[in-house]
Amino acid sequence: MDFTLTDDQLAYQQTARQFAKKELKPNAAQWDRDSHFPVDVIKKTGELGFLGLYTNPHYDGLGLPRLDSAIVFEELAWGDTAVAAYISIHNMVTWMIGEYAKDEVRAEIVPKLVSGELLASYCLTEPNAGSDAGSLTTKAVKQDGEDYYLLSGEKTFISGAGSTDILVVMARTGKAGPKGVSAFVVDAHSEGISYGKNEHKMGWKAQPTRTIHFKDVKVPARNLLGSEGEGFKFAMKGLDGGRINIGICAVGTAQAALETALNYVQERKQFGSAIAKLQSVQFKLADMLTQTIAARQMLYLAANKVDNKHNDATTYCAMAKRLATDLSFAVANEALQLHGGYGYLNEYPLERHVRDLRVHQILEGTNEIMRVIVSRSMMRDGALDSLR
Repeated sequence: MDFTLTDDQLAYQQTARQFAKKELKPNAAQWDRDSHFPVDVIKKTGELGFLGLYTNPHYDGLGLPRLDSAIVFEELAWGDTAVAAYISIHNMVTWMIGEYAKDEVRAEIVPKLVSGELLASYCLTEPNAGSDAGSLTTKAVKQDGEDYYLLSGEKTFISGAGSTDILVVMARTGKAGPKGVSAFVVDAHSEGISYGKNEHKMGWKAQPTRTIHFKDVKVPARNLLGSEGEGFKFAMKGLDGGRINIGICAVGTAQAALETALNYVQERKQFGSAIAKLQSVQFKLADMLTQTIAARQMLYLAANKVDNKHNDATTYCAMAKRLATDLSFAVANEALQLHGGYGYLNEYPLERHVRDLRVHQILEGTNEIMRVIVSRSMMRDGALDSLR
């Protein structure tokens, strides 16, 4: 399978790298120190089409394949992991609304999400429903004779919460289990919504993470995505792409860490010569490059499976997300090690890369859950033949 980039893909890559080099990389450290969410810079990406990369072109999205979109996310993450990861989440929400909302809702909201006039958050996880998302308890109750639902419950670990305008919320409208879950488009400023504190996190400090409380929030019936009971299915489809996005953001960060380490070891002298001349250092660099490329190629393969609607696309996304986030973290951690004590200082980007990448092994389904998905797929009759 040939993943040589086309002229269009190279153009997207170059545009994203130029934006990251100008707007993200020079500011990433300060945004991290200040826990600053750079909404103004994020909105600028809308001018480039980066807030609706794979959204329906009928609603102003670029309609790109997942592979092309991944190329853009990698370059943005090379500049700032946390900001790029938020942009990937916004894209997931924009795509979901563009695919599954009622026509009038799509026409009203999606172009504003694509342009950056509105920003979005994805609300699935709850305090007692993390990996087991199908057990969520947030409820949406249709009122007799009324054209709205009353939404009540709590969502946690929500990226962008408190600074965004649109929420896609998974809520229970039926019986227990995944088939009782529905998805809604919710105005983030609705009466009955309150936000918890901005969590003090190990990494991803350049985007807010809050708990959202819903108390009898009126949600128009027209804001239901698809039909009742389809929410969990939509959420899982969104997560296939989301896992590619999070994985490729990790690779972009690994690439940045590798470049920083390569430059450093060629300049750093010990015992009279650059440490890059040490075979032990050269071997580390060789492994780091191999791991970065392996992670990238696995994600390209998964994106290709999604683009071609392959039956095992979910399995490939799980394998790619697990592999890429584990390898990328290892690359950044090794880059820090090559810097010695300097790598541990906030003055250098390596400790931020390590902190930011750690959560990629947790979110969009922990890497343990990725292994569950893959192992279950393997147990099907003839599965290994189809996964070759």
